[in-house]
Amino acid sequence: MAHPVVHFEIGAKDINKLKSFYSNLFEWQYQEYGPAAMVAPQGGQGIGGHINAIGHEPHNYVTVYVQVDDIEAKLAEAEKLGGKCIVPKQEVPQMGWFAWIQDPEGNCIGLWKTM
Repeated sequence: MAHPVVHFEIGAKDINKLKSFYSNLFEWQYQEYGPAAMVAPQGGQGIGGHINAIGHEPHNYVTVYVQVDDIEAKLAEAEKLGGKCIVPKQEVPQMGWFAWIQDPEGNCIGLWKTM
C-alpha cells in the first residue's frame, strides 16, 4: 500500500462515556492529550488512534488518516478528482500536520504527514 492508513479518530460529545465504553469492550488504555484520549497499539498489532471531544457537530464520526508526503499536493489532487477539502492543513504540535478531505460520495478521510 503506497499510502497506508496510520491513525483513526472517533468523535465524541462525552469523551468519558466513550473512553469507558471502548475500555470495557476492547481493553483500550488511554493517554490524555488536550481534548483527546490517545490509544496506542498493544503488542505491535494495529494502529494508534484517539477519541476526540472538540465540540463541533456532528460530534459522532469515525475517520481514518492516510499517510502522505505532501498534504497540499494531495488536497489539490483530491479536488481535481471530485473531492473537496473540508478541514485545511493544521499543525499538531511536535507530531505533524493533518487535513480532512471529503470524497465524491461524502466520506471524510484524514491526510497525515509526520514531522
